Amino acid sequence: MADWAHEHRQSEDTVDVLELARAWLAEDPDQATRGELQALLAGPDPAAALGDRFVGRLEFGTAGLRGELGAGPNRMNRLTVLRATAGLVAYLRSRVAKRVVIGYDARSRSADFARDAASVVTGAGLEAVVLPRPLPTPVLAFAVRHLSADAGIMITASHNPAADNGYKVYLGDGSQIVPPADAEISAEIDAVGPIMTVPQAEGWTEAGDDVVEAYVARAAAVVPPDAPRDLKIVYTPLHGVGRDTALAAFARAGFAEPYVVPEQAEPDPAFPTVAFPNPEEPGAMDLALAAAGREQADVVLANDPDADRVAVAVRSGGRHGRWTVLRGDEVGALLATHLARRAAHEGRSGGVLATSIVSSSLLGRIAAAHGMGFAETLTGFKWISRVPGLVFGYEEALGYCVDPEGVRDKDGITAALVVAEIAASLKAQGRSLLDLLDEIAVEHGLHATDQLSIRVKQLSLIPAAVERLRADPPERLGGRAVLAVDDLSAGSDGLPPTDGLRFRLEGGARVVVRPSGTEPKLKCYFEVVAHVSDGDVDAASRETAEALAALRADVEQALQLG
Repeated sequence: MADWAHEHRQSEDTVDVLELARAWLAEDPDQATRGELQALLAGPDPAAALGDRFVGRLEFGTAGLRGELGAGPNRMNRLTVLRATAGLVAYLRSRVAKRVVIGYDARSRSADFARDAASVVTGAGLEAVVLPRPLPTPVLAFAVRHLSADAGIMITASHNPAADNGYKVYLGDGSQIVPPADAEISAEIDAVGPIMTVPQAEGWTEAGDDVVEAYVARAAAVVPPDAPRDLKIVYTPLHGVGRDTALAAFARAGFAEPYVVPEQAEPDPAFPTVAFPNPEEPGAMDLALAAAGREQADVVLANDPDADRVAVAVRSGGRHGRWTVLRGDEVGALLATHLARRAAHEGRSGGVLATSIVSSSLLGRIAAAHGMGFAETLTGFKWISRVPGLVFGYEEALGYCVDPEGVRDKDGITAALVVAEIAASLKAQGRSLLDLLDEIAVEHGLHATDQLSIRVKQLSLIPAAVERLRADPPERLGGRAVLAVDDLSAGSDGLPPTDGLRFRLEGGARVVVRPSGTEPKLKCYFEVVAHVSDGDVDAASRETAEALAALRADVEQALQLG
């Protein structure tokens, strides 16, 4: 396979798709994808049916691998996982690694992929430790350091559509890989020969429940023993693997058992009640919000399918008011303010708050107000988790790290616990999370954010749209002058290069445009800031809502993707 893959990379225009498919078929160990491929080869137009599967391949990057399930090198399948693991093992062995821990979620084929990864690790003479059942990604991230492993593999596509799966890699420090490790591992994958030459063996170790118990104990400890616990919670795992671990952590921390949305309680790789299994997507939390109304809950918490993210909803306007899903930046501000105040109360000083370039600038003001350091990184927890002195890090896409010494990654379970702690403390004072947000806005100005995600079928549309903006940037957006344009591909403010553009506008407003790193989307992030006069947060909210709508309209027009 290495030979035909090399030929393909030399000249995509002349590649014989049918020849590549037959070569793949000869190596594929999986009866399901072999049958799928044989049916396509026997179809009326096999070259057209196979083109997207064989013209290109899933690229191994800092997010590992992620893509649609199916046969071929541009899909997630057993052969892709076997080759990826062989390349990873070659990379690890050159660094005298000994142990790899492997976790998996409940998506289609996740358990199969985990076993394949374990077989290659074991066949290479390393110790493979497989977690005992489908578990959240934060448990794997925790287990890497807890078990003194040299690397971790997590089989998950997180919040991607049901048709997808993925392969995420952690190194021994418990963080996801960053350059140059991604390119070095990718080169090792390219060098893998025919799959029959890759040693595979059984005899890997299955971790015991003590690993999960250790994670639960560590997670529960993020809530101080003297913090209030009186809180009624509605929780949904969105058909993912978060429920059992989250409930165990809430029980260990002393909270009453959350009400779990029954329709979404069990792991189900089809995600039948949602269009996309992502709590950011419209409609994903509708069942949870309806349950919260019936149950007279104080707060709604939703994990994504691998439980490394958490969404939060609160009721506005009293016990019979409507439910509002908080933006990721709002939850980030709540957590940062609370953790900074807690540190000051406990006599701890210093430390750093960190976020990504697409998240709100409010975190910098919170850090300054509490005498803490502030760092801005590229998008992704692979960068945030590596900030020296990190106390708390977050990104607007519902990812929060409240215990970097326990899990050096986003963790939707520990974040949910701290949100519950904040909500219970405020409830004891007759206040709510919205009251604390208003307090933060009065102190630092109302930082309002929004985003636009444009999903495309033709990936070439994304770089073309970004290049148009780069070549001919607008002079005004949303009625505000564009003061500067940062080309992130050239590196900016000491950050490594990444694809995207950042527009700095008058009045402290910002727009960032970048391709998604995990999905076929172009993502745009907006921020405007308004001073809160005489404590009138509602007036500032109306001002920022109008400003965000104007920015969104102008950016949509400039992108020319509608």
